[in-house]
Order: sequence, then C-alpha cells, then structure tokens
Amino acid sequence: MRLSSLILGSLVAVMWYALPMSAPAETPAAEFEKGNHEFADRNFKDAIASYESVVKSGEWSANLFYNLANAYYRERDVGRAILNYERALRIDPHHPEAQANLRLTREETHALELSPSPATRFLDVVNPSVLAIAVASLFWAAFILLIWRIRTANVVAAICCLIACAICALGIYSIEHGIRGATGAIVVQDNLEARVATADSAQSILALPAGSEVLVLQPRGDWSYVVLPTNRRGWVSAKAIARIWL
Repeated sequence: MRLSSLILGSLVAVMWYALPMSAPAETPAAEFEKGNHEFADRNFKDAIASYESVVKSGEWSANLFYNLANAYYRERDVGRAILNYERALRIDPHHPEAQANLRLTREETHALELSPSPATRFLDVVNPSVLAIAVASLFWAAFILLIWRIRTANVVAAICCLIACAICALGIYSIEHGIRGATGAIVVQDNLEARVATADSAQSILALPAGSEVLVLQPRGDWSYVVLPTNRRGWVSAKAIARIWL
C-alpha cells in the first residue's frame, strides 16, 4: 500500500512539473504602464494593443482614452484618435489636453460636427449626474411643499419646483439622445459615403471625413441609419462608425 502510494505520488509530481506554467495575467494598471512605456519607445501599435486591453477590462479613465487617442493619432488613424479624445472628455469634460488635441485634430482633418442647439451648448458644460440629482431633489421638494401646511405660496413654489424638475429631465433626455449620449458615434473610416439606401450602389448623400460626428437612429444588419452633420439622414456602413459610449 505504501509502495503504490509512493509510485502514485511520484507520477503526480512528474506530471505537475511537466505541465507548462502559465504566466500571471497582467493587471490593468500594469498593462497601462506597459502601454506608456511602449508609447515612449515609439512602438505605437504595441501601445494601442496594451491600452485596448485595459479598455476591455473595464478599468476606464480619462487618461487611458487620452493616451490611446494619442497612440492612434501617431499611427495616422485620426478617426479612432478623435473617438478616444471624445471618450476621454465623456469621463472628464474639463480634460485640457484632450480638449486641445481634439480641436487640433478636427481642424487638421476637417471632420464634420453635428450642429448643436443653444440648449446643447449649455448642456455641454453640465454633468448629467448633476442634472439627475437636481431632478430628484426638485421632485421631493415639490412633494414636501404640497403636503406641508398647504398654502397658496407653497403650491406656487411646488409648481416652480416641478417645472424646474421637468426642464432638468428634458436636459437629461437631450444629453442621452445627443452626441454626448448613447446614440453618438464617430466615423472611423476615411471618406465614408452616406447613402439614401442600404446598398453600396445607392445614391451618395454626403462624404464624411474620418472623425465626423453622427447620431445612430436605427441599426440594420451591416448598415446604420444616422443623423448627419448637415441635419439630413442617411445610411452608412455599421463597420465604419464607432459609438462614443462603450
């Protein structure tokens, strides 16, 4: 019995040492630093691979997308550079380097932008989470005013709170359905043709330089129906655009 146990233990030990040992997976922080070193060494493709690995892990930061955008720019992939500058600004709207590089890259490539309304320009400097807090606060303020010693002044104040609450809610809706929301996308292909129908032979409406903005209204297979920077609508290849929000 002891001999058989000894033989079995020896076999297990041999099999254990014969198996290849896998290297421990890189942590997102280590992968990010690896990307920084590769970028410093001008190995931009390797830097992109490292940064994209961190993106897939979900450990996002404004600096991650900013560095990734810079690496894409060095590889002359201006569409994805603009896409990731935009993603950096979704996390930190006041990131000065991302703002400056985005502006310069757009000027260089003549990328087309959606025409913002005055309300959208105002909302560009407002954090959606602030609006969400305002909606909840104003709603509960109106509720308390209505149930606490009902008076004319309280009713008027409650109505004002509800109106302000509705305005904030509309602001959130505008953000979610604008270029800052889930439907906002960036053209990542050079000279993309927007067409009147889902066919490469269909009439072209507009040629979109890489980095141009669109709003996705309806995906359909390999095509997406979008709002164009000219406020017209058309069909573009789904592979040629990427949504800003992951």
